[in-house]
Amino acid sequence: MTTEAEDRISELTALIRHHDQRYHAEDAPEIPDADYDQLKRELVELEAAHPELVRPDSPTQTVGANPSTLFEPVEHRVPMMSLDNAFDRAELNAWADRAQRRLAASDFGNLVCELKFDGLAVSLRYENGRLVQAATRGNGRVGEDITANILTIESIPHRLPEGAPEILETRGEVYMPLAAFDALNAQQEAEGKPRYANPRNTAAGSLRQKDPSITATRGLSMWCYSVGELQGGPGLATHSATLEFLASLGLPVNPETTTADSVDAAWQFVDQCEAKRHNLPYEIDGAVIKIDSLDLQQELGSTSRAPRWAVAYKLPPEEKTTRLLDIHVSIGGKGKATPFAVLEPVFVGGSTVAMATLHNEDQVREKDVRPGDTVVVRKAGDVIPEVVGSILADRPPDRPEWEFPSVCPCPHLEPLVREEGDAAHYCVYPRCPEQLRGWIEHFAARNALDIEHLGEQRVRLFIDLGFITDVGDIYALPYDRIRELEGFGELSVANLAAAIEASKHQTLAPLLVGLNIRHLGDTTSELLADAFGHLDRIMEASVEELAEVDGIGPIMAESVYEFFQSKVNREIVEKLRAAGLNFAQGTGGDAAAEALPQTLEGMTIVVTGGLEGYTRDGVGAAIKARGGKSPGSVSSKTTALVVGENPGASKLEKAETLEVPILDEAQFQRLVETGELP
Repeated sequence: MTTEAEDRISELTALIRHHDQRYHAEDAPEIPDADYDQLKRELVELEAAHPELVRPDSPTQTVGANPSTLFEPVEHRVPMMSLDNAFDRAELNAWADRAQRRLAASDFGNLVCELKFDGLAVSLRYENGRLVQAATRGNGRVGEDITANILTIESIPHRLPEGAPEILETRGEVYMPLAAFDALNAQQEAEGKPRYANPRNTAAGSLRQKDPSITATRGLSMWCYSVGELQGGPGLATHSATLEFLASLGLPVNPETTTADSVDAAWQFVDQCEAKRHNLPYEIDGAVIKIDSLDLQQELGSTSRAPRWAVAYKLPPEEKTTRLLDIHVSIGGKGKATPFAVLEPVFVGGSTVAMATLHNEDQVREKDVRPGDTVVVRKAGDVIPEVVGSILADRPPDRPEWEFPSVCPCPHLEPLVREEGDAAHYCVYPRCPEQLRGWIEHFAARNALDIEHLGEQRVRLFIDLGFITDVGDIYALPYDRIRELEGFGELSVANLAAAIEASKHQTLAPLLVGLNIRHLGDTTSELLADAFGHLDRIMEASVEELAEVDGIGPIMAESVYEFFQSKVNREIVEKLRAAGLNFAQGTGGDAAAEALPQTLEGMTIVVTGGLEGYTRDGVGAAIKARGGKSPGSVSSKTTALVVGENPGASKLEKAETLEVPILDEAQFQRLVETGELP
């Protein structure tokens, strides 16, 4: 026995227990997943080298953390276990080899490949088809009763179809879709409140609200991926058949799940997960590989914390720690002053990051980040990197707080102003070159008009030369004069002109993004564009009409209304119209907005469940194309609720309570054709 190993095991055990409590019980992790995984792997390796030091309560032998005392405890009849991890192909192969050696059969047959969701593990218990209890995983044996909050999640049925098992306990992951997370943060910013750090922690915190009405507003969803207790159900031989059975009962089962006939095929699934990681509408952090045969699962059994028949492959981390060198402030479109972190370069999320956003003064205070700190940096795909927070244990006690500057960094040194109720500071100098540069760059960005070849250096040059005084001037650039400038050959000018011409055909949503209306982001621009269909309708809408759009709050509605009341802004819009930009949500210009009969004009149609011949997005588009609105929830302003296959119980119940007309598919089709309610 070595004292050094024993001391390190004790140290790692204390650290991991602390971080388990912060992550699982308090939804407030202090370190990135990658750093946590490294601690866990070090402990596993030390215990493997010194098996005499392994204790039954070691974090390698237990699951999660003790449940919170805020909710009633729930004892799991079948323990909710964790999963062992693999971090590369060799470790995945090693898991398969270990499983094969334990089996009497020569081959373990098919594997089931699933996405590993970044959410909160929960258990749903149905008795005679009725949802009677929901619980968190907790420590695997005892969780928290969150039934009231689970009942607010639309994708979870309150009742199963006739013929459901006497008892069915299904396990899965509650998560927050990215669109819901973005909308929530947009609302937080509009109300001058701190942004939420990431969807996983926000979902967990939303699910642990003492007031279920708060949970109901968060747009949570769930994927079911296994069965715990089952009585009176069909005889199931495979895990894949189990998932099909859950789906047949109307429970949400992820469609990305597939089967593989070998470990090599499973690895291909892992590769596909990494490739599409940022194209999914929710966050994942890996893949889960399971042996399909339930008999073989039974034969393999489990350790004290994880089944031997499954393994979680963890994708490369998207959070890392690095040194915060300094905090600077940039001026964007409309004069918004945004602090950003200057970092010691770190490789994270597939690229090297040297700068990251800090959003606003309140976020710097909330995160308590200071130049010199060791900080956690997060990057997901094309998302702008952000500083999550500081590692406070590494900070010396005398390090001073960072102070937000009082003047704009532009040459005129005009004051930065923060209005009451607003989280951001603004440069109020109307001819601030940094402000104009920020707006032009924002207008040309990929999520807006997507104008290639119009980068920061060219924008600065064109502003300095007087070619651009607002975004409308982009479409009247003097190409003959530009060709005379150093560094502009015939090909580069032709590429710039082609990119500007192509941007005219963008749809309404990216145009709204490009206009850079205060408080309006990508998601809410899409909501407005879908709801109104044409820029002219948005320009003429009242604050009340704008606020009626699901997801557009009163502050955002007021901001949009005020933007279009400005004479200067309307003149810019007319420049864009004269240049031939598309003002419609469709790609066909003004005519596209009126191409279909406006049979649903003035109507608000909510759809729940699947309709034959329509995708989920397609039915909403069909309603909007005919002049109607298609929000995601039922309210007193709803004209009708259309009910398809596997409808959401909460929408149906609310429609009945509010006496909203309920239509079947045939009645909906007649309404679309005639505009008349049955």
